[in-house]
Amino acid sequence: MARAIKTRSAKRRAFPRDLKKHATSGWTIRRASGLQIVESQALSKLGWLVHGFSMRPGGESVIEGKRALNLGFTDWDTRERVAANRAKFAAALSASEMHPITLRQFHSDVIYVADAPTAEGSTVEAPRADALATRTEGLLLGVQTADCVPILLADTRRRVVAAIHAGWRGTLARIAVKTLGRMRMEFGTRSRDVVAALGPSIGRCCYEVGSDVARSFAAQFPNAAEWFEGPFDQLAYGEDPLWLPWLTMMPPGHVPPPPRVQLDLRACNRWQLIDAGVPEKQIDVSDLCTACRTDLLFSYRREGAKTGRMMAVIGIRTTK
Repeated sequence: MARAIKTRSAKRRAFPRDLKKHATSGWTIRRASGLQIVESQALSKLGWLVHGFSMRPGGESVIEGKRALNLGFTDWDTRERVAANRAKFAAALSASEMHPITLRQFHSDVIYVADAPTAEGSTVEAPRADALATRTEGLLLGVQTADCVPILLADTRRRVVAAIHAGWRGTLARIAVKTLGRMRMEFGTRSRDVVAALGPSIGRCCYEVGSDVARSFAAQFPNAAEWFEGPFDQLAYGEDPLWLPWLTMMPPGHVPPPPRVQLDLRACNRWQLIDAGVPEKQIDVSDLCTACRTDLLFSYRREGAKTGRMMAVIGIRTTK
């Protein structure tokens, strides 16, 4: 039976009671510096690294009259507020002295290996990629999400870490597996030594997709049907419904919309990691849904362009 989510706070302030039903075992929500941070208990046991998944409350940004920890440079927010939010998040992680590295994400399978911090004052743009990996101490790797799956990996033997942004396109392209492969090629990582944490993201309950996505997953994964709810076979293998709506007997404007299915991105990424050799017991998967819990998380699907961005970070502490 799954254990209820644990919370720990210096102030002992309670979180919403109904949060328990949205959380799986193996996760902690910690309060620090006025922020709430989701942590994987498996990663928290590794004293040589720092990690965390940000949540919405707190921060300097304002959405509908409420303060929010927006960590992405969105059109509606100022760079000064986002910078202040990022500094506050780093302080809550006790990682203010670490050098942050983020990406210009574009739903790809591109992986960037970071081996040194950018020189202070450098105007070099962030790399275009959707995954980061490093073995260098003092670097804080971060990916931004507002529905997509944030994945953190840690090689417990060789002390290598990675942060991954996996939307449906990245998931389809197996970005998590390719990141493992890059870690193996660059640093000698073995899948059996990896601990993985899949943070809050949109759940199957809210992630509705069409026939193009269903067909794409069916073409790549023989067990794709396991991750979908709804008329998957019809959308994945049949003809597009109502492809000639004018041949129906229904009057204009009364043709029903084509059927849709709901996709579980977390389950697909979890399966890929297991298939690549990561032990099932070493994978933590949060079941907090971004679209269900917009009081705690950001959801582009639910809120549109006005929403903010969360960040999942991981890094290797500097040895003193």
